[in-house]
Amino acid sequence: MTSYDVLGVGNALVDIQARVEDAILGELAIDKGIMTLVDDQQQASVLNRLNGRPLNRCAGGSAANTIVAVAEFGGTAAFIAKIGEDEVGDFFLKDMRDLGIKIDIDPTPAAPTGTCAVLITDDAQRTMMTNLGASATLQATDIDESLIKASKYVYVEGYLLTGESTKAAAYRAMDLAKQHGVKVALTASDPFLVNMIRDEIWDLITGPVDLFFCNEEEAKSLTGESDPIACAAKIHQHAENVALTLGAKGSLVMHGGEAFPIEGVDVKAIDTTGAGDMYAGAMLYAITNGMDWRHAGHLASQASARVVSQMGARLDQKFTAAEIQALSILS
Repeated sequence: MTSYDVLGVGNALVDIQARVEDAILGELAIDKGIMTLVDDQQQASVLNRLNGRPLNRCAGGSAANTIVAVAEFGGTAAFIAKIGEDEVGDFFLKDMRDLGIKIDIDPTPAAPTGTCAVLITDDAQRTMMTNLGASATLQATDIDESLIKASKYVYVEGYLLTGESTKAAAYRAMDLAKQHGVKVALTASDPFLVNMIRDEIWDLITGPVDLFFCNEEEAKSLTGESDPIACAAKIHQHAENVALTLGAKGSLVMHGGEAFPIEGVDVKAIDTTGAGDMYAGAMLYAITNGMDWRHAGHLASQASARVVSQMGARLDQKFTAAEIQALSILS
């Protein structure tokens, strides 16, 4: 059977980007510069308002972005999610498959494919409306055991823990991974999520999770510590591996009782959307393709810095094989 470096489980969203005037935000009565969850009807109204404008679309969602990064670095990847029986869902499948990602989804007619409308104003601010759509219908029976068995890592998006059926799918994926000796990675996803289900996240870190991704704010919320090093050390008492991102200050990687401080990369940040997803994708690619943890952290740091210096969650300028090789032997 084909082996996959990483199998992702998460929300399937299509990012739809458009440049708009500030007046449009006023007409739609949405707050500028933030992400708002909207229902099917509200999202349909927003998308209808964009008719006739140049649009840029790409498959997205937190875990999907990470899986795309794995594939674009040259890794083998698969993805499990839920889409609607519509043109947007067809686009999601094609976009992922064109990158070589294994994805077999039975579309549901019960809900539209999830979308994230990204409205970009002249001041470069991004206002996002997210409709989970069919993603919210993911359930345990959607988890393909054969894909789990064929993977080195299963990467689970923390956002799945907020819904009853999606949580069941996440737990099913982690349970199957443990049964088949497959490593489990979990991302905290959002400080709000950590505050909401802190005890459950601790249980997962203590239990099936082999690699935990979080940012500084999430780590502080989870541990109650104020110092990032203390946060990482406390999490590492329970999780075998920890990757704690610190924005422009770099990151901390912990493995085998050792701490690897990873320096930040000096870049002009234009758009921080997807930085954590890219960091996770680069690290997962690195550790499933022969890099040690310290060098994996360097690659992840470089990749996240490159993605924040451009618009969008995918790299405009891909890393060359020579660049990856140089980072793998960086002293």
